[in-house]
This record gives sequence, structure tokens and C-alpha cells, in this order.
Amino acid sequence: MSQQIPAWIDGTLTPVDKLEVHERGLRHPAISVFVMEGPRVLIQRRALSKYHTPGLWANTCCTHPHWGEAPETCATRRLDEELGITGLRMRPRGTLEYRADVGGGLIEHEVVSVYTADAPADLPVRLNPEEVDSTRWVDLYDLCAETRRHPDRFTPWLRIYMAEHMDAIFGVLNRA
Repeated sequence: MSQQIPAWIDGTLTPVDKLEVHERGLRHPAISVFVMEGPRVLIQRRALSKYHTPGLWANTCCTHPHWGEAPETCATRRLDEELGITGLRMRPRGTLEYRADVGGGLIEHEVVSVYTADAPADLPVRLNPEEVDSTRWVDLYDLCAETRRHPDRFTPWLRIYMAEHMDAIFGVLNRA
């Protein structure tokens, strides 16, 4: 895995090997997408071959932008690469920052551009097995409760999003 991603070193955005970014816990840009169908959110179980947090449930998709890639372009690209999802309109939900131990001596310290996207109930999904083991739709409030009851089943960043940033990401949902 010799991929370089942007990371801040001494205040300057610099291309750095992705593994080194996580070993050193360098602050770096990222995107996170939550695909919604009404009050339900599509979550993914990370592939067992992932180098960190394999087999844990995460939001619909997340990644690091390529050098010079706009966050929204990155979000659209990654939805297609991981889940074969295309044609959804990204709604920016702001930027948040977190730092979390993701196991194996690796740290995620991300400045995340967060997006939601509305999907039809019959949204076609085509999993990339190198990235995603499985997906499921879950009610947002059930997901919040589940991340508290069984934190070991979820990625650190999804637990942080649910515990600290629900209003910023999702606003008020119609619970009709």
C-alpha cells in the first residue's frame, strides 16, 4: 500500500505515504458520506482485508482525497468505487475534526468534509469486495443506540459521529 495522501506537516499540506500518516497520527483531510433513504442510513461493514478496522461497521463511505481533488468530487468518486453508487447529489454538512486510535498502533486524525445524499428505496448497490464486506440499511436513531450498546462493532469515527455530531450531520429528521 504505497499510496500518498495529503497531510499537514509543520502547517503545510504535503503528500505523505498513507500508512505513515496513520502511524504518525498526522492531521489530514478526509471525506465521509452518509447515504439516506428517509430516516434510514446505509452503512457498510469494512472488508476483512482492510489494514485497519477490518470487519467493523462504518458510515456509507469515507476516504482521503487525492492530491488536489475537491472534497465533493472525492465523495462522488468513492461512492462509486466502494459501492457502485452513482447519480446521487451530495449535500455538504460541514467540516469536523477528530483524532482516534484505530488499532495496531495507527491513529486517524482527520479534518472531514461530511456529506449526506438522499437515495431511493430501490438504490442499486454493487460492492467492491476489496473495500466492503456487506451493507445494511438502519434507522439513524437505532444506529445511534447500537453504537452505544456495542461500540466494538463500529469504527471509532462512526461512534464519534453518532455521539458528538448527529445534529450537525443530519439536522432534524421527520420521524413520521
